[in-house]
Amino acid sequence: MTETEFKNKYSFNVTRDVEWDDMDAFQHVNNKVYFRYFEKIRIDFFEAKGLLDLMEDQQLGPILASTQCRFKVPLTYPDQVVIGTYLTDFESDRFLMRYAVYSMEHNRIAAEGDGAIVCYDYKEGKKAPIPEAILESLKSD
Repeated sequence: MTETEFKNKYSFNVTRDVEWDDMDAFQHVNNKVYFRYFEKIRIDFFEAKGLLDLMEDQQLGPILASTQCRFKVPLTYPDQVVIGTYLTDFESDRFLMRYAVYSMEHNRIAAEGDGAIVCYDYKEGKKAPIPEAILESLKSD
């Protein structure tokens, strides 16, 4: 998959450098860093869609219910990665975020994963339906 194909599939994306301190004793990017990459794209996406504002205003917003990662090729310093996401599997109170990390050095996907996101009422301490306007906005990508 080319970088252009990647960006078309993972239409919401950010680029970042692999840092020297991302690597572990085995001289590749530590597994936990991939979850930071996923967190980075997830939070950037939530900010862009106004979900963090909704959380602040109404105490209603996204919460990560589960996540996973499949490692495909080890990343090392120096490299630059494109972290991307898109959404699938919409339900009234949840959706799935698909993630991937594209290595510019290897010209391929280095890792793929997903995160189940649930709408959560922080006041009540329980899941809640996604507001219709937000759901439509999420589906528009």
